[in-house]
Amino acid sequence: MSNEFTEIDGRPRPSSTTSLQSEDATSSTQPSTSLAGLKEKLADDVTAATDTIKEGADTAVEKVKEVVSDQANFAARQVGGVATALEKVGAELEASDQPEVGRYAKQIGRSVQSFATQMKHKDIGEIAVMAEEFGRKQPLAFLGIAALAGLTASRFLTASAKRSPTQATTRASPATPTKSSATGGYNG
Repeated sequence: MSNEFTEIDGRPRPSSTTSLQSEDATSSTQPSTSLAGLKEKLADDVTAATDTIKEGADTAVEKVKEVVSDQANFAARQVGGVATALEKVGAELEASDQPEVGRYAKQIGRSVQSFATQMKHKDIGEIAVMAEEFGRKQPLAFLGIAALAGLTASRFLTASAKRSPTQATTRASPATPTKSSATGGYNG
């Protein structure tokens, strides 16, 4: 760079390069200021988007928890129904010629009923832990429930498998002619 001042008539004056440099200095602060503002706005937008996503995720998690809780309560009611049925069967067996089996069935029913009561308003993780503890403390009841569930599932599958396509079509169409079909009319 040359001297910052040029002498004319013995007096120092700013050179043209110095005046250009000072203009560049002012103009360079304006873009950096607008760049800083842009960065700040971008950071604010990213933060707002992140917050919105987090709120949406929190809402979704709450909905899932609500549905799971409803399902757990439904399962608790179903287990309670099984327990009541076991107690009734136990009472009938006790009154009949198999009092020992009836007593075991009633005991299993009571254990299952207490488990069903404890299941209400619990999340899935807690229910899994409870089931594990129940299996350790009441192995007979746990095995009884497992056997009953297996029997129910096998009966359901067997009943579903016995339905054949010919039975379904036989039910849909009448087997005997009706009055209108005997006269030549269609009664479909």
